[in-house]
Order: sequence, then C-alpha cells, then structure tokens
Amino acid sequence: MSFKILAIGDICGPSAVEYLKDKLWALRREHGADMVIANGENCAEPNGIDKQSAMALFESGVDVITTGNHVYRKSSVYSYLDDEAFILRPLNFPSQSPGHGDCIIKINGYRVLCLNVLGSAYMDADASPFEAVERALLRNEGAYDFAVLDVHAEATGEKRALAYEFASRLSVCFGTHTHVQTNDACVLEGRVAYVTDIGMVGANDSILGVKKECVIHRLKTKMLSRFDFAQGEIEGNGAIFEIDTDTGRALSCRVIKF
Repeated sequence: MSFKILAIGDICGPSAVEYLKDKLWALRREHGADMVIANGENCAEPNGIDKQSAMALFESGVDVITTGNHVYRKSSVYSYLDDEAFILRPLNFPSQSPGHGDCIIKINGYRVLCLNVLGSAYMDADASPFEAVERALLRNEGAYDFAVLDVHAEATGEKRALAYEFASRLSVCFGTHTHVQTNDACVLEGRVAYVTDIGMVGANDSILGVKKECVIHRLKTKMLSRFDFAQGEIEGNGAIFEIDTDTGRALSCRVIKF
C-alpha cells in the first residue's frame, strides 16, 4: 500500500487562491492524492496570510498550510494561528510567537507529522532549523507514521542538508520560498523524497508572482517599493510524493505543473 501527498508551492495572492478553488479537488483526484499540503504565506493581499484566505484554501482541498518569513505580516491572523491546528509557522521562531510549527493530521488511518522551518542562511531565522526539527521529532516520537518537512529557505544547500540530516526519520522533505521549481526530484538514501523547491502558484507574466515593474524598480534603484501581485494567466507548481505505508520510506517523487 502507498500514501500519496500533493505539495503545492508558494501561493501568490488572491488570484492564485481562486485558481486553486477551481482546480484543486480535480487535481487531487487526478493524482490520487490522499493529502494536500500547501505553502500559504503569500496568499493574502498585499502579503502574508489572513483567516479568510486560509479558510478558502482549506475549503479548496488543502489539508495543512505551511508558511515562512511573511507569516506575521497581518496582525489580525495571530489569534487564528494559535487556534488553527493545521496552519504552521516556522518551528524555529521564538516559542512565544503566535502559532506552532508542527502538527499531526490523521488521514485514511495514517498519522502524518507535518513540520515547517525557516532557513538560517540569508534569512532571519531565530534559531537553528536543525535543532528545531530534532526537538520536534523527539517530542512527537511514537505518535506518527510519516513525517513531512517544508523548508522555507533561500539556500539550496541548506535545504538539501536538512534532508540528508533527517533522511532516516522523514518520508518527505521539500523546499519553498524561491518560487522557482527545481528539476531535482529524487529519493535520497533510499528513504526520503526530496525537491529543493516545488515552485509557486502565481501569474506567469511576473517575477516570482509579483508585477515585473515593481521588482525591476527596486533592483535598479535600491529603493523600497510595494510588491503588488501580478495578474493574468496563472500557473500552478507542486510535487507528488508517494510513501510506502509499511516502511514509511518514500517510493517516488516528481514535480508537476497545473
């Protein structure tokens, strides 16, 4: 028997949320996905996540929402992060920060531990992602069948290093944050399914889901400017991970566009 997880890359704005509302249930059926995990830290306008957008993602077929460095852009979401078990903020944020960095969700009789960390290279991580994952795995030991980690990070090497470090204890490790899907889907050490970055759901005619002129202006002038989400034709990126339910080892993984 196998268990399939569909992971969705960074969701860029309300238009991307609407796109998933139209597509996701059919996509789950098409790939036989038992579970969907999606990064929603950019799903609200003009940035961050709010209760309304999170609820729309859950209604669209997402089971667990991960986030990253933009999770606290909207103060209105803080109490919701505390109350909603299946939205994660990075584990390696301060312990007094709103929300939590791991959860266990039960699907089709299996217990899936979901973890979310922020990279430490070129990012404002409060603590080591390695130590945070180690503590979470120990804290949940014996309470789950499979473990899945979203590494929200800039550095490709840091993402891969986390996958290797916890290869014997994770079933799936994937990266988010760069919004560019990478061509390196594989099963590391015969155990953990890995992709450096699963990409984004956002406008094709954009730079990382943002209006081109906003990004170009900032890069040319070094001046701060608001990053507005681009509009137009949307493309979705993600990955399909298949896990052996007897051993917890990954059987396969592949990236998808939709």
